[in-house]
Amino acid sequence: MSKRDDQVSLKDMLGHACEAVELLGKTGRENLGRNRIMQLALTRLVEIVGEAANRVSPETRQQTSAIPWPQIIGMRNRLVHGYDVIDYELLWDTVTNDLPPLIAALLEIEKQGDRLKD
Repeated sequence: MSKRDDQVSLKDMLGHACEAVELLGKTGRENLGRNRIMQLALTRLVEIVGEAANRVSPETRQQTSAIPWPQIIGMRNRLVHGYDVIDYELLWDTVTNDLPPLIAALLEIEKQGDRLKD
């Protein structure tokens, strides 16, 4: 992939991660378990974060090793392939605990911009 494609994928990761955190807001675990529309929306947003991560080139992943690439992509795979057994407590944990640090890391990478090399 070109650097431009990586930048698009990184922006997709950032945008969808931010949207997931904003959408969940202060919704508690127990409320997520009772809100089917919220479950579906968060599942899709986290899937997209993982899919975009999967599109980032190995070179850029290596240069941005602070991001847990295998875990992000693995979560996407777990949601897509295990659609019938999604653990919504784990999804809540991911959005609440894992996405905010990911957003911070992606914002830092965005600041670097052109310094990322192909």
